[in-house]
Amino acid sequence: MGTLKTEPALTRTDLLAPPVAAALAQWPADAPVDVDRVLVAPIDAELADTAAFCAAYEVGLDESANCVVIAGRREGVVRYAACVVLATTRADVNGVVRRTMEVRKASFAPMADAVELTDMEYGGITPIGLPASWPILVDPRVIATPHVIVGSGVRQSKIVMPGPALGALPGARVVEELARPA
Repeated sequence: MGTLKTEPALTRTDLLAPPVAAALAQWPADAPVDVDRVLVAPIDAELADTAAFCAAYEVGLDESANCVVIAGRREGVVRYAACVVLATTRADVNGVVRRTMEVRKASFAPMADAVELTDMEYGGITPIGLPASWPILVDPRVIATPHVIVGSGVRQSKIVMPGPALGALPGARVVEELARPA
């Protein structure tokens, strides 16, 4: 995991957004991955964006995952979903994501909406602790990665966890062809 200095996330809730800390505190005892394997590492908030983060902390793009919030409309109602894809790929928003969400048109949610609805910082949004009604769409490459680095809900840290754990989050669905190579 490059040069990151990790600690168990539950011992450093000061490095997590409140909904992320709450979700980890309620982590099911029978989850496929023990909550103690969810780690957090402090980083420079100015380096939170993927390319800068990977370069500064010597992390491969194939170990870094992005969580993006997607909005779509159907019958006048806005639906939201989160997509988790490796940094080497891009979510197929107008194809697979749109069809999976069952909406006519899908796009990245406006930053202000994503921040307000998740109670997380832009650039640090993570699939852990999202609104329970949102589906979490996970690309198979993410769960095939032994350890993945994702946001922590804030820009000054990152979470490190086993890739398969992301596919086991409440509301998560592994979706074939969710992402395409960048």
